[in-house]
Amino acid sequence: MTTTAPRPTAPRPRTNGAAQRVEPLIERFLDGGLPVRIRMWDGSETGPHDAPTVHVRTRRALRRLLWAPGELGLAEAYITGDIDLDTDLGEGLRAVRRAVRERGLTAPSPTLGDRVRAAGTALLLGAVGPRPPVPAARAGLSGALHSKARDRAAISHHYDLSNAFYALLLDETMAYSCGYWTSGAPDYGPADAQRDKLELICRKLGLRPGARLLDVGCGWGSLTLYAAERHGVRVTAVTLAAEQAAHVREQVAERGLEDLVEVLNIDYRDIAARPETRGAYDAVSTIEMGEHVGDAEYPAFTAILHDALRPEGRALVQQMSRGRNAPGGGAFIESYIAPDMHMRPVGETVGLLEGAGFEVRDVESLREHYVRTVEAWRHTLEERWAEFVALVGEETARVWRLYLVGGALAFEERRMGVDQILCVRPDPGGSAAMPPTRREWYVPGEPEAAR
Repeated sequence: MTTTAPRPTAPRPRTNGAAQRVEPLIERFLDGGLPVRIRMWDGSETGPHDAPTVHVRTRRALRRLLWAPGELGLAEAYITGDIDLDTDLGEGLRAVRRAVRERGLTAPSPTLGDRVRAAGTALLLGAVGPRPPVPAARAGLSGALHSKARDRAAISHHYDLSNAFYALLLDETMAYSCGYWTSGAPDYGPADAQRDKLELICRKLGLRPGARLLDVGCGWGSLTLYAAERHGVRVTAVTLAAEQAAHVREQVAERGLEDLVEVLNIDYRDIAARPETRGAYDAVSTIEMGEHVGDAEYPAFTAILHDALRPEGRALVQQMSRGRNAPGGGAFIESYIAPDMHMRPVGETVGLLEGAGFEVRDVESLREHYVRTVEAWRHTLEERWAEFVALVGEETARVWRLYLVGGALAFEERRMGVDQILCVRPDPGGSAAMPPTRREWYVPGEPEAAR
């Protein structure tokens, strides 16, 4: 008689481990069932089998949530690798938000009793302890909100990460703003969408050779350089970020544009202190810079734009907005990406521009265009992940992955938008000198100003 050794079987997930202990707490905070499957550091699992799996790798993840419940604690646990997903982060977040939306789940503020129960569970799991170190990528600002010094620090935190980082992330235009995607052809890419956006802005502003453009928040100079090279425009480029100013000056010298471009590394408020700027410009642009101005400071910002223009001059504001009932940036964005940023519904921005004396002539939503733009940046990040990690470190790379994934989802779900708002400063008699239709902006051929 022979006997056969039993076949080895895969270990079964534990059913009485850390996952089962935390499940009631999570369901209490969500006011409903788990929208994801959870796998804990001890191998225990719980939650729907057909949902993305969140892997809680360490007890420190729970400590982070005890010290910072909600979005910020979760984000920092992901940044540090204390939690991860078993699928693409975008697919995972999309599935979670879909489940939350379909089930009507909410996240009520935890009561004192909830916190006591959570602390007790964490104590049983060995997760209680001092606050974990804050990731180095988190902004640490001080001083009065939107003071010049604090604004400079906030801008530096994001935009002075390094020109090498942004050169790796962006296309050759170095445009760090929403593109304008006019084609679905296979050979049409992010750089094409950015150039189409830049040309659209120039057409809306009616730029012509010799015109004067004030580019407030010029970034790495995509519009400044394009307007000077393609349209022969004289540009004053303003940025608060030292790295950006250095890059634009290098490009101006390299392209032989010294006679057309002046680069100022100053605060936008310093424009008003330059008497030569009052009424001196044919056009003003500010491309995704207004989000950094602040709510209380925005009226003064729009007044500066208005006062810089000659009568019948045009201003184009491309700016992100939030949905009427959406929060805007959120704790993660404000702590790691754009500290002190402020977004409002687009209608409120229109009202503020009108309050400064502008006549608003056109508002064009680019919301879906931003989904494609951000996805293109994320594709580059994932494709060149090892290079990004070598350049800025694993934690900062994960910050950017979370930022780009979450940003694309926010625009996709209409929690955030982006709009081009075209304004004019009418002359005293009311003349705006605007073209009778929008045709010249969109029909291929010579721009209006060249006719």
